[in-house]
Amino acid sequence: MKITPYRLKKGIRYLRHYGLHAFVNRLRDKLEPEDVPYGPWFEKYRAGSETLAKQSARERQFSYRPLISIVVPCYQTPEKYLTEMMDSVRAQSYGNWQLCLADATPAGDVEQVVQAYCRTYQEPRIHYRRLQENKGIAGNTNEGIALAEGAWIALLDHDDLLAPEALYEIVLLMNREPETGMIYSDEDQVEETKQGLVHKKPHLKPDFSPDLLRSNNYITHFLCVKREIVEQAGGMREEFDGAQDYDFILRCTELTAKVGHVPRILYHWRVHSNSTADNPLSKMYAYDAGQRALQEHLERVNQPGEVSQLPHFGFYRVKYPVVGAPLVSILIPNKDQVETLARCIASLQKSTWQNYEIIIIENNSQQEETFQYYRELCGICRQEGMGSKTGGAATDTQEAAGREAYHVKTPSGIYCEGKLSGGQHVTVTVWEGIFNYSAINNFGAQHARGEYYVLLNNDIELITEGWLEEMLGNCQRPEVGIVGARLYYPDNTYQHAGIVVGIDGIAANMFPGLRRGQEGYYHKAAIQLNYSAVTAACLMVSREAFEKVHGLEEQLLVAFNDVDFCLRVRREGYLVVYDPYVEAYHYESKSRGKEDTKEKVRRFGEEIEFFRTHIIILISH
Repeated sequence: MKITPYRLKKGIRYLRHYGLHAFVNRLRDKLEPEDVPYGPWFEKYRAGSETLAKQSARERQFSYRPLISIVVPCYQTPEKYLTEMMDSVRAQSYGNWQLCLADATPAGDVEQVVQAYCRTYQEPRIHYRRLQENKGIAGNTNEGIALAEGAWIALLDHDDLLAPEALYEIVLLMNREPETGMIYSDEDQVEETKQGLVHKKPHLKPDFSPDLLRSNNYITHFLCVKREIVEQAGGMREEFDGAQDYDFILRCTELTAKVGHVPRILYHWRVHSNSTADNPLSKMYAYDAGQRALQEHLERVNQPGEVSQLPHFGFYRVKYPVVGAPLVSILIPNKDQVETLARCIASLQKSTWQNYEIIIIENNSQQEETFQYYRELCGICRQEGMGSKTGGAATDTQEAAGREAYHVKTPSGIYCEGKLSGGQHVTVTVWEGIFNYSAINNFGAQHARGEYYVLLNNDIELITEGWLEEMLGNCQRPEVGIVGARLYYPDNTYQHAGIVVGIDGIAANMFPGLRRGQEGYYHKAAIQLNYSAVTAACLMVSREAFEKVHGLEEQLLVAFNDVDFCLRVRREGYLVVYDPYVEAYHYESKSRGKEDTKEKVRRFGEEIEFFRTHIIILISH
């Protein structure tokens, strides 16, 4: 990164806003090296002249070929930017468009440029209106919408650029998914240099993520919306100037049956010293407007929640309140490793939410101290006057009696039960089969009384004392089935921040190795959003969703059972939420051990093949 006076000034502003520690972490995020440099990648995969010619021929065969009205509010637009913007529209491989320019510039500079441009290219598809007053970006955009004649309205800023295949890709999706009422694409930034326009900072977006949209206006560009939805929404609202597009997008998502996403970079957001893309501090009022827009959205959809701004500009947190006092059943598989389990239980006992029960699923422990710890936890040692590590020493006769009494099989599958010091019920059940994470949790769920289950590894140590309230607030939303947490290794690097299917051939955790305090790609390690899956090392699921999919898949003993579980819950129409405001340390897989035997390696390969055979079915739904 080249140091310039402008960048130094910008850095000082950021330092004052974030403070030293957060500023250093943000700088680390920005300086993170690209595994694949974006510039060469963009040049390799951008649509070439041959591709565009084929698109121009194919688009005439589309069964649905709507007129798309591209609306551009103009205000004192530099001639170079204005001309390049119009060039990018005229270069489209899809031809059924009109460009609607609503110009609030006091002088006639923009009008002259547009008139000269239309004469030069004999272009009847460009429509221009000179506004008598500047109504702000929302009002000026509405004037442009009033010019539009198309079945779809697309929004473009006056100094930005469209990729030449943008409209073709959008209409291709319209034909493939006719129920779609709103479409967006990926985008990048472009900056003028001595070598010409340089493409940088790609924003590769997920398919529609309601929780991500409530964290940040990730949709932005390129946005196309059906005319009837625009009319129902009432266009842009001037009271949200600065965040008028965020408010507009939120209202449109409430009205459309399906939001579509084209996973291609179709929009180029120009960066210069006055643009929000380069200088977020230049429009502080916009973030307040965004907060108001999001709060009103929650009210319109009857979703209780409190919106607050995060330190990074334009990002928000929605705190969902807990309704009632539901019982939460925490399921913890365990084999020996008393100190590990005790640390996990101790962190649970610090929870501010008190209405929970703990179900430990004992699986083939070999050490007597494990069973003694179970008895201590249930209060049995105290009741019977038996010795323990924390009490008086037991005689050999007492210890022998304890082993004899508590290693018996019980018809109920319960080894012992009792209450914690806080009054929470604790049950130790016994699973006598081989280690099968799915079967163990399904067995534990048979003993659960709660409306919500937490699947929790014994090697988890919760950091967030209000973690249960945070998870419950999300899991009580009717559209949510599963909520996952942000997990760290003991060295304070990320272990888990959501799971994406397809990475590493199957699926992989997001942001492994990122330092705690860093926030990753477009802050996605630190904001709430929806993922394909989250790890079962620490997740909450509603009893309803768990039972609807019949629990975890028992053919997946160790690997990918959480991914499979999440995908099946998603197939039932639920969202999977990554909640970064629940934080924990994960001392990963201590009790199970490493994949270091022939049997374990073979089993792992079998699970990969099983998962691959039906993952396509899960994703297609």
